[in-house]
Amino acid sequence: MIKLIASDVDGTLIQDSTPDLYREMVETIYKLKKKGILFCAASGRQYFSLRNVFRDVADEIAYIAENGAHICYQNKNISVTPMKKEHIEGIMAMLRPYYGECETVVSTANGSLIESKNQEFIHLLTYGYHNHFRLVEDVLKEKEEIIKIAVYRKGSIRRLGEGNFIPPWEGKVKACMAGEEWVDFMDQSVDKGNGLKVLEKFLGICKEETMAFGDNNNDIGMMLAAGTSYAVDTAVKEVKKAADYVCPGWKDKGVYQIIQQKIFQGID
Repeated sequence: MIKLIASDVDGTLIQDSTPDLYREMVETIYKLKKKGILFCAASGRQYFSLRNVFRDVADEIAYIAENGAHICYQNKNISVTPMKKEHIEGIMAMLRPYYGECETVVSTANGSLIESKNQEFIHLLTYGYHNHFRLVEDVLKEKEEIIKIAVYRKGSIRRLGEGNFIPPWEGKVKACMAGEEWVDFMDQSVDKGNGLKVLEKFLGICKEETMAFGDNNNDIGMMLAAGTSYAVDTAVKEVKKAADYVCPGWKDKGVYQIIQQKIFQGID
């Protein structure tokens, strides 16, 4: 019996950078709770951004935020995983020469830090993602523990991400594409799959009682950590290979469809 359903958000449940969750899914989360099933938002987004997306059910779900670097349930931190200082300094040194073409968001458990003065990007963070953030001159001079560094390029960052940003850090940190416009860097131990395992242990739920949905490379660990996993039909090939099944994407409300079929209608 399924007791926990974890879903990626952008590109899986809703369109990238969308600030709102559709009504049918809100109602479904309430129905799941009545059935004793917990819904979990698993995303590269920060915790506060996720709470805004799920604002109608914000206190009814669990959160695997920042790709698993920040795990929360019932307004309490279950796990926070900081990055190493030398990795933070090295990644920032690599990314800063790309300012103007790319933008960087540095995450802490209390919100984000940005050095950018690009008003279009600030508008995206404010009204697209509803992030909590502070503008700072130098993120390296701030005292808060850094749990993730994300770099953004409007349109697509895949060429730079897979060609320039990710390769130098393989084996040192967890570096991955997080949608078409973002690359994320976290501690080597951070992964949505590991985050799901932490949440399962905290809740006393086993792998076989967990269902997961995803679309991008940062979802692969979660596909493998769940007893039943679905890649949406727009997912990258690596995620489809890791998942048990393929389902419709966000345009067709695929996550909602599968929950209705498998949980409420009992269709095998």
